[in-house]
Amino acid sequence: MAGRLVESRSSHYNSAPEPPDSGPSMQLFSFGLNHQTAPLDVREQLSFSVDTMGDALRDLVGNGAAKEATILSTCNRTEIYCSTNAPAQAVGWLADYHKLPANDVEPYIYRLPQEQAVKHAFRVASGLDSMVLGEPQILGQMKQAVRQAEQAGTMGFLLHKLFQRTFSVAKDVRTQTEIGANLVSMAAAAVKLAERIYPSITEQNVLFIGAGEMIELNAVHFAARKPKKITVANRTLDRAQALARRIDGHAVTLNELSEQLAHHDIIVTCTASQLPILGKGLVERALKQRKHRPLFIVDLAVPRDVEPEVAELDDVFLYTVDDLAEVVRDGQDARQGAVKEAEVIIDSGVNEFIHWMESREVVPTIRALRDHTERQRRHEMDKALKQLAKGDAPEKVLEALSASLTNKFLHAPTHSLNQAQDSERQALLDAVHRIYHLHTPE
Repeated sequence: MAGRLVESRSSHYNSAPEPPDSGPSMQLFSFGLNHQTAPLDVREQLSFSVDTMGDALRDLVGNGAAKEATILSTCNRTEIYCSTNAPAQAVGWLADYHKLPANDVEPYIYRLPQEQAVKHAFRVASGLDSMVLGEPQILGQMKQAVRQAEQAGTMGFLLHKLFQRTFSVAKDVRTQTEIGANLVSMAAAAVKLAERIYPSITEQNVLFIGAGEMIELNAVHFAARKPKKITVANRTLDRAQALARRIDGHAVTLNELSEQLAHHDIIVTCTASQLPILGKGLVERALKQRKHRPLFIVDLAVPRDVEPEVAELDDVFLYTVDDLAEVVRDGQDARQGAVKEAEVIIDSGVNEFIHWMESREVVPTIRALRDHTERQRRHEMDKALKQLAKGDAPEKVLEALSASLTNKFLHAPTHSLNQAQDSERQALLDAVHRIYHLHTPE
């Protein structure tokens, strides 16, 4: 990995120092890397597959690096949201889990404590941190990440509240702003690139490898151009057939790829495979059968489905998710006003959530205070009931009860004021006045 790393672009995300690990309190913390801070060959080495996500979450929480955790892993980002009192240990876990040297991973990682983590989650879900500004797919991916954490048993109270609020804010952004207007999606960008290679897609054969959400989006866009032939190849034939029926295509299994490749001009691939599906040798053989007619390939998978060496072949036009960045920027200028509106909604949501988090910090003290006063109340009530049982006058018992309770409740604050040093007396006086709403004459 070290030989392929490029200069990090994570300075924007590292604006805040990493929170200290000391102290028993758990804090909200997010860290990771994305298309702005790390190139594709780094992102694919730190991604998580659906099959291993549960084990990874349980490992992160099980080794004590975090109390709660959620992992968001897409083609453009790998981010971890957690509740932890050991942020450095949590960050170190990412490299350790993937068996990579920490020093090689470090330059690409951003760390977002507390308020910054909340704002980042809101911006990501709203599409403001995506390669395609305002794209809606990330919201579904984040919801899937939450479901995976729930299934793994690593979603606790704090993260549940965070994502509940995150999805609410994202909904407000998308319904109250034009952030998705004139959206140029990855799928539309792939079509545009193909039309630069071929005069007309109606004369081309299109092969889709995979049957997930990203392939479905691309299939719909390409099918709208009425290509000559559409084929869907997938590991499970049932899913391939379901998609093929929607786009008037036919389905094959991945085992038939070597036979199918040469008969298609446009290939769009996005699977969850951890190893490349299309190797250089396989593509070379297809080119020979095609008599070197051009082959247009879009690889939207992370890790990549196509070996990078395929790009070195003549007559092959290979594009990855990062290569689409220039195309998807088209039309974004028209949505910049919506970004400002969205940021206002997000900032308001952040303030509300941070206030809720801060209010939770006093809950243990409030509970202890209530328990303390309840013990005093029960003690005085027992004493009063015994006096009534002996036949004492109710008026005298009530008077004694109220006086005793008043003295007990006021003993602690008055004792603290009397014993206060000069340096702390004014602060205590101000606190007592605020708590009891006192107004003393000048």
